[in-house]
Amino acid sequence: MKEACVKCGYIGDTNKKFGLLFCNVCYKFCPNDPEEVDNYIEEKINGNHLKSFRKYSKTRGQEQKKGMISKASKGKVMSRAPFGYEIKNKNLIPAQNSDEVQEIFEEFLQKGMTLNKLAKKHKLSVNGLKKILSNFAYIGKIKFNNQIYSGTHKPIIDVILFNKVQDKLEKIKKRKK
Repeated sequence: MKEACVKCGYIGDTNKKFGLLFCNVCYKFCPNDPEEVDNYIEEKINGNHLKSFRKYSKTRGQEQKKGMISKASKGKVMSRAPFGYEIKNKNLIPAQNSDEVQEIFEEFLQKGMTLNKLAKKHKLSVNGLKKILSNFAYIGKIKFNNQIYSGTHKPIIDVILFNKVQDKLEKIKKRKK
């Protein structure tokens, strides 16, 4: 059911903010402070003046995101190749250094191994190391938009090793809180 925007009166797709309905254009300009929303709504605007904004506001980013979700759902690579992979003919394939990824995962599980020690050993930043250790690409998956899809590429490590590493990373995160 199409509903009217409280600011411009446009009847169509709406977004809710602070329990009020706004069209895509008015929603983008709506203040994030609930105390300022009433003043924003009182500044009425003719919905016809927003036609060109409305026409282009939803298509640009949404169409791109839709295409990326489609690509991810087909298991295709989303951006550049993760460490240990390379892109050939638009496909991820294990690179010459893919054995190092396996080593990194296995070494991280060794008793007494810390993120700092492992990062120094492999000449990585701690954040770079964390990205490697939490990247689903290494088990043949693609993660995009908080969804995990089956990839079309060959995994470098097995799921059991990956899950053990995720458990250790989670324990480290909990200790820091």
